[in-house]
Amino acid sequence: MKKKWWHGKVAYQIYPKSFMDSNGDGIGDLKGILSKLDYLKELGVDILWLSPIYQSPFVDQGYDISDYYKIAEEFGTMEEFDELLKEAKKRDMYLVMDLVVNHCSDQHEWFQKALADPEGEYADYFYFVKGKDGKAPSNYRSYFGGSTWEAVPGTDKYYLHMFAKEQPDLNWENPKLRQEIYKMVNWWLDKGLAGFRIDAIINIKKDLNFPSFEPDGEDGLAACTKMVEEVDGIGDFLEELKEETFARHDAFTVGEVFNMKEDELQEFIGDHGHFSTMFDFSGHMLTEGKHGWYDSKPVDFKEWRDALFASQENIQNAGCFEANIIENHDEPRGASRFLPHYAQNESGKKMLATTSILLRGLPFLYQGQEIGMVNCERTDISEYDDISTKDQYQVALDAGLTKEKAIQVCNTHSRDNARTPMQWSDEAQAGFTTGTPWLAVNPNYPKINVAEQEKREDSVLSYYKKLIALRKSDAYVETLTYGTFIPAYQEEEGIFSYLRKSEENGQTILIAANYGKEPKTLRLPGRCQKALLSNLGREKECEQEIREQGTLTLGSCESEVLLL
Repeated sequence: MKKKWWHGKVAYQIYPKSFMDSNGDGIGDLKGILSKLDYLKELGVDILWLSPIYQSPFVDQGYDISDYYKIAEEFGTMEEFDELLKEAKKRDMYLVMDLVVNHCSDQHEWFQKALADPEGEYADYFYFVKGKDGKAPSNYRSYFGGSTWEAVPGTDKYYLHMFAKEQPDLNWENPKLRQEIYKMVNWWLDKGLAGFRIDAIINIKKDLNFPSFEPDGEDGLAACTKMVEEVDGIGDFLEELKEETFARHDAFTVGEVFNMKEDELQEFIGDHGHFSTMFDFSGHMLTEGKHGWYDSKPVDFKEWRDALFASQENIQNAGCFEANIIENHDEPRGASRFLPHYAQNESGKKMLATTSILLRGLPFLYQGQEIGMVNCERTDISEYDDISTKDQYQVALDAGLTKEKAIQVCNTHSRDNARTPMQWSDEAQAGFTTGTPWLAVNPNYPKINVAEQEKREDSVLSYYKKLIALRKSDAYVETLTYGTFIPAYQEEEGIFSYLRKSEENGQTILIAANYGKEPKTLRLPGRCQKALLSNLGREKECEQEIREQGTLTLGSCESEVLLL
């Protein structure tokens, strides 16, 4: 595996609307982000990924872009973006933006021109397809529920939208459209952007026959992913995209890739892959229900651990480098999802951070993760903003759940759990805004906030700083970046443990954590040179036990990092 400039870095996702509001309008903005750059630098992050800040009607929180060359007024101006870029570079930080090119907004100039002339040039920027027998061309269900097809007014045609009807899919088969996209991507990279997180990119290749499939639900529809999984040829589009844009700038790219074929890993993120890396969703996929959120199952510790381990080994064997996450803007909070109820405390949150951030790959933090933010309970669907949550709430009701049960499902799985405003202090509105926030803050902000945790050496925030500093330290960066991942103590119930072993310097580092309720004693394979980090501050006690007995006893919710 070739060494790249972004290896050894730590990335951080900012959801701009909820990060920091500078002008009191209740919406986070670019000036707000600028005001927190020193906080992020002190945390130890290098790469900042901004969720969409482009001009948008915000039907899907900015993932419906109406102008790729403009900053949404809600977030600020292009001059403020340029200042943010300049100030980030001063701090040796890299800015990454979202690239959303499977679809755009129905308010985009291209789509408006297509609607005005459904037989004209711009109609071919989208999928305008004739219906069959007076109905939609096929029976695909969109990601947000309902048909993927919407009638084009005044015609017998329908346009395709795999997400909301306000997000028409772009026709990548059209070379003119592709050149427009490449021009836009290069425009941003020429500005000095370090790269992109590429949204829903697997969807850009369609089967132009748009065949119907056996329905998988009572609505008579089949998941649109069925078509995506069965069609071939996406690699040609992705390779052209890379060669026309990313490769010319040595840009960092991280793909949001689902439904990839098993033998395509090298093609996607190998040394000469389409992208630098892609997110590992193996743990998150375990919670997917067959019919929706309402029939999803809670995370089983062993299943989750084994899925992560299998993914780590698979990526490693392929000579690739993946991006590891606990949570993001599309998922509920990781502390609420992956920690047992008894472990949803500061010790448990530190333990979860340890086992994730020291894995092989590029760690991605999500805003608020570093202080242990958790899911936010709502009591009525009107309190939610997210389009997907509203759809899943209705799916649950249609399946026979009561309103109370359906809300519980949303409390567990909603994307809004991660979108509540960042909790900066115990002041009104968590210090996020002086106005009324666009989405209500989590009521627990007086207890969980940055200001309180900055004062405590034993806080989750302080621990994240130590953990990131350890990962990037001169003494251990080689091992914790490129060292081989080796599972350990897999037979021990409740234990999440692995080795990072470097052939370059001969170092071996053991990461061991106890997700169980009861203490566990592990027999170590050899002597321990040093306890590098303990989430309970027990480095000296661990060293003594290992020296005297050759064992390591982990209490419930305890993690230890040892240099063997």
